[in-house]
Amino acid sequence: MSRRIILGSAAALVVLGGGGAFALAHAGEQPPALNNSTARYTAPASDREGSLTFTTDVTAASGVKSLKVLAWPADSPVLAKNPLTQKELAAVESATCKPTGDDTAHCTYTVTVTAAESAESAESAKGLWHVATLATADNGDTSFNDKTATFTAD
Repeated sequence: MSRRIILGSAAALVVLGGGGAFALAHAGEQPPALNNSTARYTAPASDREGSLTFTTDVTAASGVKSLKVLAWPADSPVLAKNPLTQKELAAVESATCKPTGDDTAHCTYTVTVTAAESAESAESAKGLWHVATLATADNGDTSFNDKTATFTAD
């Protein structure tokens, strides 16, 4: 083989290897990502409690540390003037997350809704709701979304 072919091949390997290393390093810097997010609301009845269940898969290169979840009414006059922030969401309840791989966890958040709670806020509880999330990776990276999923309360 000629010297020029060997040197050209070696240079190509260095460029491709460097590009691959850059891609891997860049992938490691990505914030946590949520996939397959669903929210299901069941209204309470006279003979049983209701519930809100939110599930999602969280992926983070360094691992998943936590997922904070908050449901809020889409027509909230307070949140229309002052939208939710990442700082506010950091103080809410966490979902239960179970690892499904080195960098992925399946997270579930469930809250019970009693008939008494539903009656107290019957009108304000009806309509479209959003689920806000704050995912935190083991390395501290975060991903905030104030409208990760939606559901309708009847």
